[in-house]
Amino acid sequence: MGPIGQHHKWSHGYFSFPKLEGEIAPHMSFRGKEHLVWSLNNYLGLANHPEVRKADAQGAADFGMAYPMGARMMSGNSKYHEQLEQELAAFVGKPDAFLLNFGYQGMVSIIDALVDRNDVIVYDAESHACIIDGLRLHMGKRFVYQHNDIDGARKQLERATKLVEKTGGGILLITEGVFGMSGAQGKLKELVDLKKEFNFRILIDDAHGFGTMGPTGAGTHEEQNCIDGIDVYFGTFAKSMAGIGAFVASSVEITNFFRYNMRSQTFAKALPMPMVIGLLKRLELLKNNPELRERLWNIATTLQSGLKERGFDIGVTNTMVTPVFLKGELLEATALTMDLRENYSIFCSIVVYPVIPKGLIELRLIPTAVHTLDDVQRTLDAFSEVSDKLKMGYYKENQFAME
Repeated sequence: MGPIGQHHKWSHGYFSFPKLEGEIAPHMSFRGKEHLVWSLNNYLGLANHPEVRKADAQGAADFGMAYPMGARMMSGNSKYHEQLEQELAAFVGKPDAFLLNFGYQGMVSIIDALVDRNDVIVYDAESHACIIDGLRLHMGKRFVYQHNDIDGARKQLERATKLVEKTGGGILLITEGVFGMSGAQGKLKELVDLKKEFNFRILIDDAHGFGTMGPTGAGTHEEQNCIDGIDVYFGTFAKSMAGIGAFVASSVEITNFFRYNMRSQTFAKALPMPMVIGLLKRLELLKNNPELRERLWNIATTLQSGLKERGFDIGVTNTMVTPVFLKGELLEATALTMDLRENYSIFCSIVVYPVIPKGLIELRLIPTAVHTLDDVQRTLDAFSEVSDKLKMGYYKENQFAME
């Protein structure tokens, strides 16, 4: 069953596959009780924005869920799909963009389409699973460098350069704009500077950065003032846009190459029209309402400052993603999480080995623009109490019974 599935008999429905019910909001129902929720990637609070709900409903009323029928290349294209692509491209500072049905599948397919057996991939060790699965499809060589280690990236680029001199291929460097577990920004600007020494293209997965980072929310490449240096930009609709699907933006030449060579899109039905209409409204709100991003950052910075003031280890985050690292074992982690949910009515994601090293517990908090400062204070107080219990050994004595 794997490292997670082996515990499914007692974890299913509680730690894995939990059901959060009610309107998407900071307060939802879990097992019949209201909880303060820090586990939804609804960064800007657009999931239940009245204009978004209206646009989604109108799109469904006007077109139904089936339209357009077929893959984009054959019979599933529309002026609205193209309009969304044009607006996305302009927003993230690229000449063209191409819509993708899913984020995870999209990144896998980008890698599959972009490289062949003669090409070499250089990538960050902490890349998301979608990148790793894309790498598994690559039939050429791939070299990994330690997380955000620019000297390490340089060494791997040196290796890759020697290899492509023999194969005649190219080099693709892959990293993330915002690493979703640690909250660290990828060192995009430093990686772009390596182009002065090596010939390669950069692909970034900016799933968490799109809509949240940069002066306009265009992404982490805008935040670090290196838009032109990023060759292929990937963003998802599942985070700031509170939807489904993704997009890839690049030069007209590369984007057209994706249109005609990305198998997951060529042989799959287009994004349903209600989603496309709703995404156009989401993008409009994202661009024209900077106060949404300001609220998000107010909540995030207040939460992170409060955690640090109370002595919590939040790692190296410099984004809205807020990890809280505690020392403890798996059974302590489950007991602590149950305490938070049952006695404090706080629901957040728990991360343990093998995602992070043994002996550590990560509580991952995702602030949003619709959380309040009262939510932050309540969470800080609860975390202080459970941290004290953990240090005193309370969760070793009060562990979740495993069957």
